[in-house]
Amino acid sequence: MTQRTGTTATTRRLAAVAAALMAATLVAGCDDDATPAAAPPPPDPKQELLAAVPGEQDPAFRFTTSDSSGDVSGVVDPANRGMDIDTVTKDKDFTLEMSFRMVESRTWMKVNFKGAKDIQKLMKLPTKWMELDPAKIEGPDSLPTYEGTDPGNADAIIRAATDVQAGEPGTYTGLVDLSAVPELADALAALDDADGQLPLSAVVGADGNLSSLTLEIPAAGKKKKSEYVVEYFDFGTAPAVVAFTEEQAQPAPSAAYDMLND
Repeated sequence: MTQRTGTTATTRRLAAVAAALMAATLVAGCDDDATPAAAPPPPDPKQELLAAVPGEQDPAFRFTTSDSSGDVSGVVDPANRGMDIDTVTKDKDFTLEMSFRMVESRTWMKVNFKGAKDIQKLMKLPTKWMELDPAKIEGPDSLPTYEGTDPGNADAIIRAATDVQAGEPGTYTGLVDLSAVPELADALAALDDADGQLPLSAVVGADGNLSSLTLEIPAAGKKKKSEYVVEYFDFGTAPAVVAFTEEQAQPAPSAAYDMLND
């Protein structure tokens, strides 16, 4: 019979540690001149905020990001390394709804044109999900893939922040200096022409998760004053993001690659 020693050994070690701690406590209790423990340092608001950004240990959750160019929404599922993204682009003649699903290195796309003309039919694009072949995508940025649990780049924004202060329970403010992190402006299209220190505000929910982050973007050139907003919510209640079956999706036709590579 095979003897299982792992659990037993762990229990014994824990018992020994507990006994040693108890003995140390008794000894300390007998010393009337024992030095009182030093007070813990005050919490660092910036570190508190960083700790609230979603990580790989979190359950599936929903997200939205919005700026002057439009809104993006979806679901992040860390357990399955999956993400859903939904975007809406409006033109004077049509509205384009594009959805992507990424599960590890696989990506699917769904396209829906709305307008007076049947653009979908003219472009010979199916209305069901299509799996994309990365080898047929020309630009590396044309094909979204799962890149982690922070689609709104909240972690990078917070790390670039200075003078982070905690206000009412769960609220934080700070300043983000884009000149110190030019790659942040490159990553976020809304910050292309932004300059100087941008006011930052954030809210952490009662569950300890970052629920919203807002950057105030001043007017620049022809761009009006605007905001970049990230929201994370529905932790643990958002649906799982899993790979589509062959019945649910088809291989993408050449028309899909023509649109992405245009």
